[in-house]
Amino acid sequence: MTQFPPRRTILLDHDGGIDDLLSLMMLLAMPHIELAGVVITPADCFLRPATSASLKILRFFNRSDIELSQGRLHGVHSFPRSWRAHAYAIDAFPILNETTESLADPVSEPGHEFLARKLREAERPVTVLMTGPVSNLAAALAAAPNLAAKIDEVVWMGGALNVGGNVRDYEHDGSAEWNAYWDPPATHTLWQNKNVPITLFPLDATDHVQVTWEFLQRLARQRSYPLSDLAGQCWALTVGVIPAYEYIYHMWDTLTTGYLGTPHCLTFRQVRTEVIPHGPSAGRIKEVTTGGRLIKTADTVDVEEFLSYLLDLFRR
Repeated sequence: MTQFPPRRTILLDHDGGIDDLLSLMMLLAMPHIELAGVVITPADCFLRPATSASLKILRFFNRSDIELSQGRLHGVHSFPRSWRAHAYAIDAFPILNETTESLADPVSEPGHEFLARKLREAERPVTVLMTGPVSNLAAALAAAPNLAAKIDEVVWMGGALNVGGNVRDYEHDGSAEWNAYWDPPATHTLWQNKNVPITLFPLDATDHVQVTWEFLQRLARQRSYPLSDLAGQCWALTVGVIPAYEYIYHMWDTLTTGYLGTPHCLTFRQVRTEVIPHGPSAGRIKEVTTGGRLIKTADTVDVEEFLSYLLDLFRR
């Protein structure tokens, strides 16, 4: 039987991609996690279907009591439109539309103000999990730096330290990862706040965990569990979707979220880093030998142990 770590209170800021919505499902399935709120950043998604799909996932778990906010900040660079459209398909999944029960409404506050309120109201420090860009948190902390005392850890899927990035854009050198590249100035701003501990999941770590056909078959064999069925449908959308970019789908956000449930599957190291906010390397998070921002970064992954954890979680 899976042994879960101590309880954590989580604020989730995601950007509506397939991996992001799977991360929301994972958090809701983890018995030791108290999900205090959800923000959707309009980066790797169109906001309307991503909001609807997120609300339907909350309804699927009977957790429509969890508040959800829509981000209104916009980055410097737009994600490819074909990637952003995946939320339309997930929003239409039959398993999320079996009931006619009405959906909750998003709160009226924009994402950065919602995060600030939730941090102010927190009785004890919380974990901020970001599987999309950091724009909302950077803005909230810039407006109220004292809120850093309410954060015990920022867990972020972003960056590429010692591997190539996944950005293929005009006049960019390919060194950045998309979550950091969407809003490089915001990434740079967050890095200037030395009072917030950052645990980074860069491509260096996440690229070890691919969505393989063998894993999808293992998941399919347990589709009698509704959550396994839902997760399998989501990952099926990733098969062959981005051949032009010469890489296959990885478990970027799901590995990052999995850290909250199975940290022993990973090793970490302390590194000094700096963010390049402008120019042909905009969004690059660079490892440096002196100065810079000290962070904790994921390093190695026990892939089979992590996948087994996922399969067990989706049997809940």
